[in-house]
Order: sequence, then structure tokens, then C-alpha cells
Amino acid sequence: MLRHISKSALLLGMAVVLVCGLYPAILWIIGQTAFPFQANGSIVNGPDGKPVGSLLIAQPFTKDEYFQPRPSAVSYDGSSSGSSALAASNYALRDRVARALGPIAQYASGPKAGQLVAPDVETWFQADRANGQPHIVAQWADAHNSLAQGWVNADPSHGKYVDEWTKTHPQAVKQWIAANPGTPQPKAADLAVPFFESFSAEHPGQFPSSVTKTGSDGKSVTSIEPVKTGSDIQSIFFDMWRQDHPGVALQNVPGDFVTTSGSGLDPDITLANADYQLDRVAAAWAKDTKRDPAMLKSEVSALLQQKAHAPLGGLAGEPLVNVLEVNLELRRRFGAPS
Repeated sequence: MLRHISKSALLLGMAVVLVCGLYPAILWIIGQTAFPFQANGSIVNGPDGKPVGSLLIAQPFTKDEYFQPRPSAVSYDGSSSGSSALAASNYALRDRVARALGPIAQYASGPKAGQLVAPDVETWFQADRANGQPHIVAQWADAHNSLAQGWVNADPSHGKYVDEWTKTHPQAVKQWIAANPGTPQPKAADLAVPFFESFSAEHPGQFPSSVTKTGSDGKSVTSIEPVKTGSDIQSIFFDMWRQDHPGVALQNVPGDFVTTSGSGLDPDITLANADYQLDRVAAAWAKDTKRDPAMLKSEVSALLQQKAHAPLGGLAGEPLVNVLEVNLELRRRFGAPS
């Protein structure tokens, strides 16, 4: 029996040495010798020589001078990779895509071909009629209770604004409690629908949104105020506008511009997506550098073609562009955005 135990122990020891020692050591040596960049996380440096990110993990870019990655269901957090897992039948998915499209959708034909739809969404919203009925905001809240509650929970200032509303509308709160006796002390999110119904009646053609102003002391102060234009109107109510204008032809948008990847961290976008963003990026850099917009656009377009790559050496899939790599090159060529 001791002989069997000793052989088993010897086999275990050899396996530990091979699998936990020699094998990792060999891979480490090969990686550090032949592929040091990839083996150390594909980390790239900015113009100042300091690391700015990995070519393997997406990160958000918000300035107009930069190409933007795919939307992320995990807010580009590398420690919580994942998708939204929203089904195609889930209205939350339709709403998220519509909000992304609202500010950037363009007409495909007619006298406004190539122009943004957003200004017309604002004009339609200000008229305060959808589906032939008044009070667009109330219709939105009634039809999508979860979205209305989501707005309240999205920012502490939103919940505070609703709390202030409850103080001036006690009767509406009492009516809600009477209809929902199981919640005698409702929170701000619980009152989202009656709040928006009341707001819509008191502020037709407007929506509560964050407004930043400069105070008397020179400091910026942000508060919630009724607005009739802006990104909230363009994004939140684009879907309702689209349903009211089903016959209007809009330009196609690359799918990966509005859909998340399975990980939420995809560092690449399709070349078609990059080309769709080209006008915005080139115009912003042209303004910053005081250069001819047409020439700068041609230069950035050539950069995209240079950096584009396809899986398996081009044998499969669409051409892709690494967002971080291209944005760093733009920074190196044109300097920091203003």
C-alpha cells in the first residue's frame, strides 16, 4: 500500500511541477519574448507617454472630435463584462435604441434629405399632440410606467424634484395612495406617472430636464426646469415621433452604432460605423485646427482605411476599426481637442 501511495505522490508532484511550473514558465517566456505587447495586455500610451488603456477593452469617448465605441450595458466596466440580455420584444430595448437614434437620425429623401430629424422632433413635441391626442409627456408616462420610474431614479436631482412636487400637489398624492392602498408611503419613483401627468397638464410641450446656469457667484448651478428643446426631447420622444410619422424615410444607421456587444467591452466598431461618424469627427477637428473641412475629412477617411482590419486576415466578417487606436492617432496628428 505504501508503494502505491508513494507512486501516487510522485505522480502528483510531477504533475504539479509540469502543469503549475514548467508549462506556465514556458508560455511566459514565449509571450514575453515573441509577443510582449499582447502578453502584457495590449496597453497603449498617450502622447504624454502614460498608459491610457488597452486595445482589448472599450472605453467611453464623448467629445465630438473622437469616434465613439458601441454602447455598453456595463458602462465600459472591465470588471463586470456582460450584456443587457434584453429580448427583442422588450420595449426597454426599443427605447434604448430610439434614444440613441433621436439626436443623430437623418432624412433619407425629400427636401430635407441629409438633414437631422431632431429639430422636427422638437417642433412636433412643442405642439403637444401625439396619436391625435394632447399631452405627449402624459401619454409617454402612461404607456411606459417603467421608463417614467427610470427617469425619477436616474439622478438624485430627479427624485428631489418629484419630492418637491408632492408638497404642492397633496391631492394627487392622496388619490394615488387611495388607488394603491398597499403603499401608504410612496417613494418618488412610485409617483412617477401622476407626476408626469400633472407636469404635462401644467407645462404643455415641455419636459423636466437638467439646466446648468452660472450663478451670481460665478459658479455653475444645475437644476431641473421645464424645457422644450434639447437632447432629452430629441432622444426620449423620438420613438413617439416616429410612430406619428411612419411614412418618413430615414437613413439607415449601422447596427453596431446602437446595439451593445455581448461583453459590453468590444473595442472595435465596423468601418461602416466609423464612416457614419466621420462627418461629425472631421467637422469638430476642422473647427479646432482651423483647417479646411473637406481636406481634413479626406485625411481622417484615409486614416480609417489604413487602420481597418478584418477577422482572419480579411477572409471573414466586416472590416473593423479599433476605436482607441484611431482616436489616439487623431490626438497625435491634431493635438488635444479644444
